[in-house]
Amino acid sequence: MPVTIRDVAKRLGLSVTTVSRALAGYDDVADATRERVIQTAEDMGYTPSHAARQLRRKRTDTIGLIFPTLGNRFSDPFFSEFMAGVGDQASQNNYDLLVSVAPPGEDERNAYQRWVQSRRVDGFILVRIRRTDWRIQYLSENKFPFMSFGRSQTVNGAPHIGVDGKSGMLELTRHMIEMGHRRIAFIGASQELTLSRDRMEGYLSGLKEAGITPDPDLVLVAQLTRSTGHASALQLLQLQDPPTAIIGINDLTALGAMRAAQELGLNIGRELAIAGFDGTEAGEHATPPLTTVAQPVYQIGSEACATLIDLINNGQHESVQQLVKPTLIIRRSTQPDGVNQPEEEGTNHQASSP
Repeated sequence: MPVTIRDVAKRLGLSVTTVSRALAGYDDVADATRERVIQTAEDMGYTPSHAARQLRRKRTDTIGLIFPTLGNRFSDPFFSEFMAGVGDQASQNNYDLLVSVAPPGEDERNAYQRWVQSRRVDGFILVRIRRTDWRIQYLSENKFPFMSFGRSQTVNGAPHIGVDGKSGMLELTRHMIEMGHRRIAFIGASQELTLSRDRMEGYLSGLKEAGITPDPDLVLVAQLTRSTGHASALQLLQLQDPPTAIIGINDLTALGAMRAAQELGLNIGRELAIAGFDGTEAGEHATPPLTTVAQPVYQIGSEACATLIDLINNGQHESVQQLVKPTLIIRRSTQPDGVNQPEEEGTNHQASSP
């Protein structure tokens, strides 16, 4: 049987309340008594109840992460890597990570309200940030700690860590143009998402810089998934004047486009260039390896979690807003002569601001 606080109190002839307050460090217990209690507890092998300690502190030592999705994002390599970074950092700080999925809308609102009102978690990490994001508004109004992966226009100064998607996509578009492409398609996502708007701006800036007029037929809206990337690419490649290059808003979209091109018998890299954004292992090990704009997803997850824990413990601090520069990694999916290069070969370019 595990030793309880009652056992310690009985051994010392003290009340349970006195022993509890002595172990909790309250200053209304004499120093000599506190030392006796601590020493006896150690000698008896008493371990304080984690649940009781949390209750006294009004804390759960838990970070919340709710993926706003209709589908299974746990199979998305981007989210898997991000969640690993968050989880490892939480564990290092003796925090638990509570993960759930809720489709955008009423179900998502209910989930946040339940977790906040019940104090199920001490703070949230937010993903897939929207330009106008009710989550940020709600948590800010309730003074509930949060850290978002991406910025929003909802609350000025809201804590976030983001990736410079505009400069990354601009660099990728420049690469396509340098490879001789003029018909460059873009498979994006809803413009309500901050990442979508930023990456679209980078793509359009690259075209404008080269004097290329955007063709609305070459810009499609998908859902950041492999299946919608596949469907969108088939639509693009069946145009009377199809693109010679396709940029996916993320790696999954680009991988779906690669499958569509292969089904049509196209040589990727020579007959059609395809690239993505994220830098996932799935893109690195694709056939051919995928050119991409890589962001340090694991490190971002880890940093977001560390900053959130700091906010929970200490409140606001100066480094609460960060912007990370992504890196362009050129691989065989955009190289005309790529079939003759080894698969592991790639060229890295730090994305620069326009």
